[in-house]
Amino acid sequence: MNDVREVEVVVIGAGQAGLAGAYHLRRAGFDPERDFVVLDRAAAPGGAWQFRWPSLTYGKVHGMHALPGMELTDADSARPSSEVIGAYFAAYEREFDLRVRRPVGVRAVREGDDGRLLVETSDGAWSARALINATGTWGRPFWPRYPGQETFRGRQLHTAQYPGPEAFAGARVVVVGGGASGTQHLLEIAPLAAATTWVTRRPPVFREGPFDEEAGRAAVALVEERVRQGLPPRSVVSVTGLPLNDAIRRGLADGVLDRLPMFDRITPEGVEWNDGRRVDADVILWATGFRAAVDHLAPLRLREPGGGIRIEGTRAAADPRVHLVGYGPSASTIGANRAGRAAVRDIRRLLARETLAA
Repeated sequence: MNDVREVEVVVIGAGQAGLAGAYHLRRAGFDPERDFVVLDRAAAPGGAWQFRWPSLTYGKVHGMHALPGMELTDADSARPSSEVIGAYFAAYEREFDLRVRRPVGVRAVREGDDGRLLVETSDGAWSARALINATGTWGRPFWPRYPGQETFRGRQLHTAQYPGPEAFAGARVVVVGGGASGTQHLLEIAPLAAATTWVTRRPPVFREGPFDEEAGRAAVALVEERVRQGLPPRSVVSVTGLPLNDAIRRGLADGVLDRLPMFDRITPEGVEWNDGRRVDADVILWATGFRAAVDHLAPLRLREPGGGIRIEGTRAAADPRVHLVGYGPSASTIGANRAGRAAVRDIRRLLARETLAA
């Protein structure tokens, strides 16, 4: 490939994890554009937050941890989180002169020349000695498949396409998914919809009391163990349960959060169970989560037989040049910050060893 540009490190993604990695690279003495480059597929700053629905205000966001070196202060809790966090990330990029290149889509990362990685993008190619992959999950919404799905005459959409509750006024809505997004959607839609039905694969688990540091460590450890075994990661939220706040209590009391087990098939008019139960619907909203967006790493053959990428710390076990930040146990705002620092520490050691060996 012609015109391959060389840097020490390529950072893919400019969400929380990518910006944390870039910050720690700068702190370690790496200069943007000369020593490292940050590539982001989005047209504007904000990571996945910029795509969140307008009704998700900053006050409804749980556990947003500040980026390293710059606090998020005086944010209006009534303002959409997409605007608040988008502006914060933009200010952060300016403050630390991170020079994010966007919109740049990464098509593939493969073996390059002289032990380097070749990063092929929509804006040409980069050759790097190390990679921080911080691509998150927003670009890979998970759509389950059920018999009859293609026959449904109504509308199907995913959380990634959720436009806000007003779009469901007067409609009969089936919400699929037992996570935070599913419950938030239900509680917003129910006052406007003609009817709502909530279905989940497993009974939801509601968490009483504060989610303290010890509980957080235990949850992260469960996710980390899966990744260590080379299994696809589950989100930290999936093992913590849903916080039993006032809004959830009201939803349980008024029947909005009256969960049904997963249906067995989809019909043109709605959904059905094998026991004969059926629900007519105009909309099926799949709040079924996301998967790690790592397909561009496929040429490096990092996946284990279990389907995931086994990592040690933040390093891919199969290739110490590749660090996955915001993947598995670091897929939280505070986890991404710590993982960015750890990745840069390991990268410095790797590059130092290579320099001595040269």
